[in-house]
Amino acid sequence: MTELSPLPSAPRSQPLWWKGAVIYQIYPRSFADSNGDGVGDLAGITARLDYIASLGVDAIWLSPFYPSPMDDFGYDIADYCDVDPIFGTLADFDALVARAHALGLNVTTDLVFAHTSDRHAWFAQSRASRDNAKADWYVWADAKPDGSPPTNWQSVFGGPAWTWDARRGQYYLHNFLGSQPQLNVHNRAVQDALLAVVRFWLDRGVDGFRIDAINFSMHDPRLRDNPPAPPSNKPRTRPFDFQQKIYNQSHPDIPLFLERIRGLTDEYAGRFTVAEVGGDDAAREMKLFTAGDRRLHSAYGFDFLYADRLTPQLVRKAAEGWPDAPGVGWPSWAFENHDAPRALSRWTPEGVDPAAYARMKMALLCALRGNVILYNGEELGLGQVEIPFELVKDPEARKNWPLTLSRDGARTPMPWTAEAMHAGFSNVDPWLPLGADHAALAVDRQEADPTSMLALTRRLVALRAAHPALRRGRNARWIAEGDLLAFDRIANEETIRCLLNLGGATIDIAALGAAGAPLVALNGASPAQLPPCGALWLQMEG
Repeated sequence: MTELSPLPSAPRSQPLWWKGAVIYQIYPRSFADSNGDGVGDLAGITARLDYIASLGVDAIWLSPFYPSPMDDFGYDIADYCDVDPIFGTLADFDALVARAHALGLNVTTDLVFAHTSDRHAWFAQSRASRDNAKADWYVWADAKPDGSPPTNWQSVFGGPAWTWDARRGQYYLHNFLGSQPQLNVHNRAVQDALLAVVRFWLDRGVDGFRIDAINFSMHDPRLRDNPPAPPSNKPRTRPFDFQQKIYNQSHPDIPLFLERIRGLTDEYAGRFTVAEVGGDDAAREMKLFTAGDRRLHSAYGFDFLYADRLTPQLVRKAAEGWPDAPGVGWPSWAFENHDAPRALSRWTPEGVDPAAYARMKMALLCALRGNVILYNGEELGLGQVEIPFELVKDPEARKNWPLTLSRDGARTPMPWTAEAMHAGFSNVDPWLPLGADHAALAVDRQEADPTSMLALTRRLVALRAAHPALRRGRNARWIAEGDLLAFDRIANEETIRCLLNLGGATIDIAALGAAGAPLVALNGASPAQLPPCGALWLQMEG
């Protein structure tokens, strides 16, 4: 690890900068290549921070940039306190933070505390013997009498969640790839080491953390088998789908560890924590991990990320799961990220113009109560890219092809300049191919078009920031009927009525009597009707 002195902390934003914030997620490999190796890097991000600031967002979120063998493209960390050479150096990271703060952008980073890479020094020591200082830092267990794994647990990426290690004569647990051994976060020494990682990055000026797969961080020490999942109409593409995930994850002690993380971050003014929570029990766990004022500030799950359709009923159910009530946490919402196919390709109804749908979708996202997470390229209206199998890098997709849709199609390079080589991402072949239609949506073309998706995104983000009802107001007066979605955002004396048509047929809304000054009217929308993909924000009178 290269050790550099941290930069002096920039002046912090207000302590609640994150509440109602718009956060821009950057997938570093695919954002901007500054050194001509076909892979994005930290210096490339720094060079584009002015563009990000121009969106009006409050913060950036960086997916992992730590040293890693890249078996899972950074989510297999070999050193929590350094930068992988492919992305740059700690000095490059410090320069990024300094420039972001100068532009008024907060910086959040990914923490992956459920597992490490098998190349991490902690694991190398742990596997060496059963009696060394880190022997119990990972989850080890003896074989059953017949030599089979200790439990029936299955990994997310396919196959048993246990791998035999001849050095210790035991199995180790991995909920994802075999090269991502599970940390034993029950162990107080492991927690202390992870908290030291948090402090390391806080001292370098980081403003917040997105904590990856945190509900996988603790297992059942009694090693009980998971029961089979009940019958379902949902397709099962992996052995993981055939079980109820009760004992391999979601241990009730996880919130106690989160309280330790929150206690540490509270030592630094204005810091923010958000949990990523997936799985069958995500709704309950997100509330649990954010309850009260001693756990994480926010959580987000996969309500929208894995939904194959966007319906008014889905939106209402997800939003009403986070009532404005004492002790209930604050939600964060994402329609797209690096783990899910681009929303336009999942949701646009047949016969509907994807560009019109993208405008409506952005109006909906920016109207939701909670934090908004924009994934890089979403502001341009990018769709999913079809990656042929021979070019697929995603380990989950390669293992389960073709039944698991590749995550690579949402990780393709950002198009900056339409006429440049590789749309300005790099001057050499990039690590993944660009989408065939993405150059036409490049930033430079949209910058020159006041009617572009990029221009609309800036306008919506600015309106959200300017209106307290949109930024932090409560929800009221839901309508979720057919393709019509309507709800109010209310703060103090301000009420903004949001009406959206999520389908492909015109909806008459005159009978709703929605009178007010239009803040936003998209795709031909008016107080009388919502054409396909119509969207209205009305500032109500009185």
